Amino acid sequence: MDTIGGYDFEMLMSVRDYELDVQGIVNNANYLHYMEHTRHAFCRDAGFSFDAMHSRGIDPVLRKVEIEYLTPLVSGDDMISCLSMRREGPRFIFRQDIYRAVDKEPVCRANITVVCLENGRLTRGDILAEAFEKYLK
Repeated sequence: MDTIGGYDFEMLMSVRDYELDVQGIVNNANYLHYMEHTRHAFCRDAGFSFDAMHSRGIDPVLRKVEIEYLTPLVSGDDMISCLSMRREGPRFIFRQDIYRAVDKEPVCRANITVVCLENGRLTRGDILAEAFEKYLK
């Protein structure tokens, strides 16, 4: 896979026909699914899967999503889903961008804010910060 570069994590994905709307383009909600799948794969790759976190009483939850749609994906497109993460106090901010794989054209850009619950209580997320220390800038 060609990479985009400058991200903490990149993964290749393909559009599935059932993700299209009547206009023949990927429905907007599916981009959020692609980004969530990317975050889960990133955590698994970093050695701290969502299952492992939950079994320890740690649950990262979405606080805010900001997304800008640039170019639609269509049936048969492959995409490169990219992310970088940083920390701002108790918030973990994921910069997530998707590019069309064939020409690296930007498809969408997003900032995803996550907070950490530990045993059901909102925390500063120090356990997550420790687990993902090498990625936090």
